[in-house]
Amino acid sequence: MKIFLSSILAILMATEYSTGQVPETVGSSDILLRMKKLQILGSVLYIAAHPDDENTRLLAWLSKDKLYRTGYLSLTRGDGGQNLIGDEQGIELGLIRTQELLAARRVDGADQFFSRAYDFGFSKTTAESLKIWDEQKILSDVVWIIRKFQPDVIITRFPEDKRAGHGQHSASSVLARLAFNAAADPKQFPEQLTHGVGPWQATRLFWNNYNFGSVNTTREDQLKIEVGGFNPLVGKSYGEIAADSRSQHRSQGFGIAHSRGNFTEYFSLTAGSKADSSLMQSIDCTWDRVPGGEAVGKMIEMMIKKYDPAAPYTSLQDLVDIYKKINALPAGYWRDEKLKETKGLIQACSGLWLEATVPEAYALQNQTVPVTLRVVNRSPVPITLNSVSLNQQDTGWTQILQTGVNYSATCRVSLANLPVSQPYWLVESMSPGSYNVHDQTLIGRPENPPALEAIFVVRLFDEPFSLPQRVFFKYTDPVKGELFEPITIVPAQLAFCDPDLLVFPKDRQKELFVRKQLKTIQHIQENSVIHPALLSTVSKPAATVPSISITPVPGFDTRNVSVTADTYDFTLKSGSVQNGNAATWALVLKNGIKDTLLLCRTISYEHIPRIDYFKQAKTIIVSVNLQTRGNRIGYIEGAGDKVPDALTAMGFTVVKLNENSVTTENLQNLDAVIAGVRAYEVHDWLFGKYSILMDYIKNGGNLIVQYNRNLGDDSAGIGPYPFGISNARVTEEDAVVHFLQPDHPVLHFPNEISSNDFDGWIQERGIYFAQHLNANYQSIFSMHDSGEPDQTGSLITTNYGKGNFTYTGLVFFRELPAGVPGAYRLLANIIALNQHKDK
Repeated sequence: MKIFLSSILAILMATEYSTGQVPETVGSSDILLRMKKLQILGSVLYIAAHPDDENTRLLAWLSKDKLYRTGYLSLTRGDGGQNLIGDEQGIELGLIRTQELLAARRVDGADQFFSRAYDFGFSKTTAESLKIWDEQKILSDVVWIIRKFQPDVIITRFPEDKRAGHGQHSASSVLARLAFNAAADPKQFPEQLTHGVGPWQATRLFWNNYNFGSVNTTREDQLKIEVGGFNPLVGKSYGEIAADSRSQHRSQGFGIAHSRGNFTEYFSLTAGSKADSSLMQSIDCTWDRVPGGEAVGKMIEMMIKKYDPAAPYTSLQDLVDIYKKINALPAGYWRDEKLKETKGLIQACSGLWLEATVPEAYALQNQTVPVTLRVVNRSPVPITLNSVSLNQQDTGWTQILQTGVNYSATCRVSLANLPVSQPYWLVESMSPGSYNVHDQTLIGRPENPPALEAIFVVRLFDEPFSLPQRVFFKYTDPVKGELFEPITIVPAQLAFCDPDLLVFPKDRQKELFVRKQLKTIQHIQENSVIHPALLSTVSKPAATVPSISITPVPGFDTRNVSVTADTYDFTLKSGSVQNGNAATWALVLKNGIKDTLLLCRTISYEHIPRIDYFKQAKTIIVSVNLQTRGNRIGYIEGAGDKVPDALTAMGFTVVKLNENSVTTENLQNLDAVIAGVRAYEVHDWLFGKYSILMDYIKNGGNLIVQYNRNLGDDSAGIGPYPFGISNARVTEEDAVVHFLQPDHPVLHFPNEISSNDFDGWIQERGIYFAQHLNANYQSIFSMHDSGEPDQTGSLITTNYGKGNFTYTGLVFFRELPAGVPGAYRLLANIIALNQHKDK
């Protein structure tokens, strides 16, 4: 086990930064749209199960045409889906899809909310979803969000029955209906009432009917609304806005073309008062709904009439007067919301540029960081900077802001008492089907509050305004120009295990390294001398000196411990454990207290801000009675998975293949070729390689294709004989597996496969099974979910010439990274099919 010091420059150069975020700037047309929105006091909450379930056209129309405060509550973060752009799964995919939803909301103008529900994968029943999620727990979240958001109307995406197509879909609508009533009952979840909310009764609950493929739930006697209009202030129709919003879901491959022209949405009433003309029928959405608000409405109307798009600053006096008038109203939901909107309009009309940046993306917890502050008054209106504070520390900066002058100041700010930048839903250990968050005020939020904020207090027309601004890491990319990224606060000590997955048979040895992870300049400076590491199995660490130790792993011996100033090097030898997995992780010992060292995991894509989160610095160790045949495996990456890492851990040499390298000459030196998940969906060129791949099989090769989708009965261009691909799946990860071909080599060579090899599987057995098989194929397994007929297409195989072809919907891409021993043994047998002595 080794710890290597590496320079921060190398780390930063190796990081592929995303395009980042830019502090919001608002143009004149958008200012006018926001002024009009200031007149509307109505709200709509849309509820569904996952990212990409939302009706983006409807959200855009509600937000930018009707100007309602519009929100989307996705019960999950989409953690259990597939990833079309990378190999992230589970919570990491949920982090990506969270940011994709926020990007979508920046396009369509709606707010985003989440519950604590975890997307555990495809579910076939409502009951299963509610049970795994913990119905009362997630119901309390929906109630909380309704009480905070106070929607006049709630809309669900799905029906409560099988037409929803997914148990989590139908469950989201069940929970919405239950919450519609529960939110109004003070006896339901009364603990929430101590956190600034009260009971809230929405006026009505609709189901947004749809016509998807073969499922048409629309009828002409339903409420119909035209939502396909054109918004001249935006310059787009709502179909165009919807497409731009939906196309933010890149990890799901949901980019779509713009649509233009009329489009009708259909609605069925689920609960509440009837409506036959509009969603907001009989609901007052004017300032008359607020006691004393009528005068405010008239002031806004006059301001809009006088608005000059060439000189938005001429509206500042009116906006300040409106702000003071609203502030004088009795405290309440709409008063508070409209104060925020008015303050935002004041900043937009003033052209006031406020910026707070740091020179590094990462900052050490409880240390000080330099923050550069910049202010520009881009209007001719006199504005004074009264103060700027960060983390409750006043910088002492005051300034009369002359028009057009770029003012700046730099100060050092202590990060004392600020937490590590862990996404709030990952701070506590998860329950099986949900995240645990005990801070009620955080539940529902899409992401953490900013790690560090600068509070600018400015004065104009003798009125002070507090304008918080997120502190960014700002840098200049030679290609992309000026970019802004989040600042991440990291612990004093970080580490990572290399590799993070160890697979080896009994009585073999492998080496494990634990390395220091350096994210900040302080990390390098403070860790230039590392205290000697002491293993608890070797000697007792000194109580007063920080040190690294390794937790003992049951069934393994630690041998050949090597400790140097920058390296911890261990040789592990498997002991009595067979066909099981364990984990070892790095601990820090300081003043006699042990704590788990963390790894900072960074996820970076161009379409979303950089994501950082922390997890235990650990290695999954799989001890398995494993035999392999062959050495070189060609891998055609598909939508993204970690199967190549698992193959490497098994001892294979993995050769990545692409369009240029899939040639007869290159394939002849490979023992097997494996196509990654959905490879034929993401690589059209694969169909053009059909004859090369078939010749490879015919000459003794072995082609293994993992699941693909949407090919129906036509798999031409994949296997040597026809077969179809269905939507069939087995979602119960413990479903009984029957062996249909008990004498087939795939069950015996080089590993004897038994039912025990299907123990410990996670999330599901398989997806997108084969169907309508040519007679040359053999189905190896049958399995089914409770109450359903057997599925026989999880693994099909056939001889072709001297070689072999296999298609499998078994989810190796989930089981291998999770360290499921049987998945390794079965995959090893599939790889060895062309090397069996009977071939």
